[in-house]
Amino acid sequence: MDTNDYIEVFLDESNEHLQAVNDQLLKLEKQSDDLSIVNEIFRSAHTLKGMAATMGFEDIASLTHNMENVLDKIRNSTLQVTTEVIDVTFAAVEALEEMVGSIAAGNEGKKDVTDLIARLEAIENGEQPVEDTPTVEATVENLELDEYQLTVLDQAKEQGFEAYQMQVVLDEGCILKAARAYMVVEAVEQHGEIITTNPAVEELEAGEVDRFSLIVLTKSPATEVKQSVHNVSEVESAEISPFIVDKQPAPQAIEESAATIEETPSEQKSQETHKAHSSKTIRVNLERIDDLMNLFEEVVIDRSRLEDLAAEIKNEALQDTVEHMSRVSEDMQSLILTMRMVPVEQVFNRFPRMVRGLAKDLHKNLELEIVGADTELDRTVIDEIGDPLVHLIRNSIDHGIESPEERRKAGKPEKGSLILRAFHSGNHVFIEMEDDGAGINREKVAKKAIQNGILSETQLEKLTDQEVNELILASGFSTAETVSDISGRGVGLDVVKSKIESLGGKLSIESTQGKGSKFSIQLPLTLSILSTLLIDVSEEIYAIPLSSIIETLMIDESEIMDAHGQKVIDFRGNIIPVVSLKKVFNVADGAQKDSTIQAIVVVKKGNKLTGILVDSFIGQKEVVLKSMGAYLKDVFAISGATILGDGRVALILDPNALVK
Repeated sequence: MDTNDYIEVFLDESNEHLQAVNDQLLKLEKQSDDLSIVNEIFRSAHTLKGMAATMGFEDIASLTHNMENVLDKIRNSTLQVTTEVIDVTFAAVEALEEMVGSIAAGNEGKKDVTDLIARLEAIENGEQPVEDTPTVEATVENLELDEYQLTVLDQAKEQGFEAYQMQVVLDEGCILKAARAYMVVEAVEQHGEIITTNPAVEELEAGEVDRFSLIVLTKSPATEVKQSVHNVSEVESAEISPFIVDKQPAPQAIEESAATIEETPSEQKSQETHKAHSSKTIRVNLERIDDLMNLFEEVVIDRSRLEDLAAEIKNEALQDTVEHMSRVSEDMQSLILTMRMVPVEQVFNRFPRMVRGLAKDLHKNLELEIVGADTELDRTVIDEIGDPLVHLIRNSIDHGIESPEERRKAGKPEKGSLILRAFHSGNHVFIEMEDDGAGINREKVAKKAIQNGILSETQLEKLTDQEVNELILASGFSTAETVSDISGRGVGLDVVKSKIESLGGKLSIESTQGKGSKFSIQLPLTLSILSTLLIDVSEEIYAIPLSSIIETLMIDESEIMDAHGQKVIDFRGNIIPVVSLKKVFNVADGAQKDSTIQAIVVVKKGNKLTGILVDSFIGQKEVVLKSMGAYLKDVFAISGATILGDGRVALILDPNALVK
């Protein structure tokens, strides 16, 4: 069977099953006596094992098989769920994710999982899990051979050669590492032919490597080859072992992949429910949807032109046809946009396990709460937003959330709170990450900023707390006293800011010292086709996304009041500010109006409302959002432009920027 035809399906389904295992493990840690959760994990692991065995990925099949054995003992009540069991299972899931990622990158998905299998077997046998301590063998990556090298190896064995894998470690004080590595290679080559080395020969010659491994074909005894390496000075150790290639999936794995699982009544019920809700799906390459969207944008522009022409000609049959075409194309447009949208849950799902691991490493007690995981965002943005969020969460756990002792002294609960929320506002999505930690220390940030030469003391005195908070986004800025694996190297938040801005988004920070911080990311939906309200300001046309609009008003000029230097109106019992677009964009006054009636568009951002003062409303229009290019990307309150049916260009407003 040619498995290459099924590799995409394997990768998609493997990622789904791994995510399911990950989610259920987090639940199991909190509800250790719920066997239905164990059954769900078992089912996902079993399916993954069967697929991997069928595709020939034996390392994945072997590891999932041992996971199954542990899970089977738990669901049969012969093994208790403990922190050690959860930790080892999570480590196995991480290894599986790494192998699946390797396959996605075009590799064979191989990994040395002997240590993990030993730990799982220890749990299965009721023994204490073996600690995952790095050894010389574990720190050297397992060598992989391509098809040509495997053929050479097979032919050599037929001629009486033996294949050995050597792992060599040089002394810590070795100065000429490249020379020593070269001498080791020379010594080994006296006994036979070296098939491959890890790292590659080029890296060995660069002189930065103090440990490496190689595979050699030789007729000499292993002890003789090993002794010749030990004869080279400044070699700390040299281990040699037969190199075994196992290219066939374990027979047991193949048999079990074809076998049916004996199900408990609860499992059967769960499966029946799953079948009842299943739907037929088809996976489509994202590039095809992009191409379809680009073509449809042209249809929308032509549709707008046709509507204008039909209105001018005033032919009833033509108008009916254009109206019908408009309705059909609007439905098509809605479907295409929906195809591109995916819930941010796909990104958020990876964080509970990460937060759990970081909290454990830093000896902190905290809980992650996720709100609005079903908020949908364009797929291209989803693919890019994960890494910035990882940086923010790591920074918050390391710098923001205090240790249980510090929280107790500050009169806070020992368990810290980390909230990750997502919500729509107009044609944007907001992702907020909020913690109840120590907040940003103004004095500490200011001192570091002056020390780094970012600004002077005179400049610092004029900055607001908000502006000081945003200094932590400067390149190379870090207030950490020591460098750790988690943070403190001065990289991270500046990268986050750059990444979000490259997506057309914005990052803002709110912080209260001693109470916590909130990082807010504003991202465009990247919906290239928008429903808008066209408005007129001094004969200039602007488009406001309908998703931001609460209501349009026609009120008398006398109803606009002044409060603390700000124009306001009474909107359904609430006093809301009013912003004049003429003043915002410095537009010259057009023809004077005889009437005192004012046109106002009420827009929202979250729970905040603002009225936008315009000259008149033109009407609703579907428009194609066009980027204004690199030169005009930072224009205040403008998110893009569009081409109208008569060929004119209208600017598209970003109401979020106008909401006070």
